[in-house]
Amino acid sequence: MSQAPAPLLQNRLDVHDRKQFEIKLEYQPSGADDETRYLVETYVFLPASLNIDAETYPRASFYADIHNYIRFKTPVMSLEELLASDVAPLARLEAGLLTGLVSEAELVYQAKLLSCIFRGALRRFANGVDEQCEGMARGPSEGACARLESDARAVTEGARRVLERFRVWARSANRYRLQEKTRASIRLVDEYLSLTVEQFFRKAVADMDALPRSGVYIELRKDLMDEVLREERYRKDHQLRSVISPTGDNEEYMHRFGFLKKFCMNILFLSARRAQRRQGWEEVLFALAAGVAMTFATAVAFWAQVRYTQASLNFFLIMVVGYMMKDRIKEGMRRIFSQVAARHLFDRTAHIVDPVTERSLGTCEEKMDYGRAVRVPAEVMALRFRDDFITATQGELSETVLRYQKQVVLDVDLLPRTERGVSGITDIIRLNVERFLRDMDEPEYALEYVDLEDFSVGRVRGAKSYQVDLAFRFFVQEAGQERVSLQLVRLVMDRNGIKRMLRLYPEQPPRPEQPMRSAA
Repeated sequence: MSQAPAPLLQNRLDVHDRKQFEIKLEYQPSGADDETRYLVETYVFLPASLNIDAETYPRASFYADIHNYIRFKTPVMSLEELLASDVAPLARLEAGLLTGLVSEAELVYQAKLLSCIFRGALRRFANGVDEQCEGMARGPSEGACARLESDARAVTEGARRVLERFRVWARSANRYRLQEKTRASIRLVDEYLSLTVEQFFRKAVADMDALPRSGVYIELRKDLMDEVLREERYRKDHQLRSVISPTGDNEEYMHRFGFLKKFCMNILFLSARRAQRRQGWEEVLFALAAGVAMTFATAVAFWAQVRYTQASLNFFLIMVVGYMMKDRIKEGMRRIFSQVAARHLFDRTAHIVDPVTERSLGTCEEKMDYGRAVRVPAEVMALRFRDDFITATQGELSETVLRYQKQVVLDVDLLPRTERGVSGITDIIRLNVERFLRDMDEPEYALEYVDLEDFSVGRVRGAKSYQVDLAFRFFVQEAGQERVSLQLVRLVMDRNGIKRMLRLYPEQPPRPEQPMRSAA
């Protein structure tokens, strides 16, 4: 049976940490068109008491709080495909060493690619365990238990075989005259593979916490933890410091794990090279404003020459007034044109570039608007009106609305292709919310409480929080068709940061809409 095509746009909204909210977007063109266009609109609804507006939170500060990471999607392969496919990184590493026709840089690239694909396979397994455990907690069944057992056995066996085969290859590579940098890179990839097993197998066991601690369930936990302990012993035997200490602060472990993840995944990352497209258009508009002002001043000068002699006082006064009017006309038109540019042009434009091939894969444009310049779509307001607080306070309690737009246009012909089709792009956006916290009240209060038995007065804890809604509209335009979906989440925050995220209304299924506009 053929595999269902991947959605053209997937999103994941989550809290990254106390100060950062993360939007993960997966752009996956189908290949049906030579260009695919994506537009993501984010509406942030802030209580007026947070004192956020164009003056206190200018565009430059907003963009400074945005951290953006763009990379290729990790190629999807199962552990069985990693072991059996002739185009898998393992097979290419082995063939490259035998033939000697592959450069050392290519060997390192394929080793890193192996670690990325391996991580993706184990992550899908761990996420699947989490979903299965949630379903079994609601109502356990023999079929679900059998699937969980089968998946766990297959993944533990497959992971062990991948590691063994890679390490055999790595030992063989040591017999060749490779540069020390290449040898070190291979050792780091090996360590990251080992840590990946530990990370996701520990997560799987933790997700099984609610399952019974007997029978097949305890055996599953034991098999997974045996692999974790095996890899821990391997790192200890090779004098690697990436071993968790139950009593220490594990600073070295965290540093090495974070470094190795960046080192191995950097082959997927793309660069965004800024282009001054809006600045160029603004300069044209400002030159037009200067031309209009100069036309007025010249017309006044010609009229004054005809009406008065150049040596007269009247001629002198008219020329002074004409210059004053010219200056005001120029500045006034600059402001008008600047507002027009802000309304119709994006603030920032960047080219998405593959650092290996130096090819531009597409463009990324961003725009941010405040307050009155933001027109909230009716369908977005309809989502919020399901809350009585929002419905009743419209027009009575003020709030600030920020709109952040991001448009990505991908040249499908330049994207890499795999056996599964066009390779997509992952776009991770992290918004630092620290500026939102500055004017918040103290996070905790003491509330007076009366005991009903003896009417004694005591105090109980009262937590002060603020609610910030984020509404999203996702547009995809490809092959003359457009899909639109909506989503609404709420951040519960206090002065210390984000406390939790509430998924008010999950993503709605895509629906047809009018042709997408580049910016509103």
